[in-house]
Amino acid sequence: MAAPLIEESIVINASAEDVWAVISDLKRMGEWSPQCKKMIVRGGSVGLGTKTINVNRRGPLVWPTTSKVVRFAPNKELAFRVAENRTVWSYTIEPSESGVKVTEKREVGDGTTAVSAFLVDKVMGGTTNFEAELKLGMAETLGKIKRAAEASASRAA
Repeated sequence: MAAPLIEESIVINASAEDVWAVISDLKRMGEWSPQCKKMIVRGGSVGLGTKTINVNRRGPLVWPTTSKVVRFAPNKELAFRVAENRTVWSYTIEPSESGVKVTEKREVGDGTTAVSAFLVDKVMGGTTNFEAELKLGMAETLGKIKRAAEASASRAA
């Protein structure tokens, strides 16, 4: 059974370029995300096909994952697939009346791996609780991205 799409959006009073500068700097993901504490970018710059090593944390639990950038359209969309559970995390940037709207999504497609499903059920408190936590985490992440992008835009003005 496929897990549902999880998404959250925010309007940011900054240009698409200012927002892109924040979200495309994957090395800073640990500053934004409450669960992903570090992304190590392999090979320097971020682009289509870039691979990362990630360190995740939830309370006392710490675990590594790897990911690969699967969609990369500057100032529009960045998405990466986590190898261990097949989820795709993405950020899209669209024009809005007062800047841009940024949407973060977690897509699962045909479902996660058996190992991931087992760990979510037995270690992370079950799918419903874990997915609710992910949605709250998205709102927190987007709020931090908003503050960083708006601060950058105000410095540039």
